[in-house]
Amino acid sequence: MELYNWTSVEKERLNPLFARQCIHGDQITVARLWIGKGYIVPEHSHHNEQISMTEEGRLRFVLDGKEQIVGPGEVLRIPPNVPHSAEALDDVIATDIFSPHREDWKSGNDAYLRGR
Repeated sequence: MELYNWTSVEKERLNPLFARQCIHGDQITVARLWIGKGYIVPEHSHHNEQISMTEEGRLRFVLDGKEQIVGPGEVLRIPPNVPHSAEALDDVIATDIFSPHREDWKSGNDAYLRGR
């Protein structure tokens, strides 16, 4: 068993509009995200199932060509291998859960989020 407190989990700034904290388990990744208004997560897909929960602000997702706006208190499930993108319509705080864990996030092999 491991106990975590978000106040002591390192906050990683990937670019001026995107920061995250991650906890990686053997089969799951939980991430708190800070996304600045106007930031676009480019279309991508991954073998991980994703649950995205918005705490503050709104995100416009496009999943397999279909638009869905997700606001505070709403939860979106993204099945594995579905192409998707997201745009921050406001400053956003969100929590994402992935299964299995995001190996690319652990290794830093996530260039689609960096340097934008």
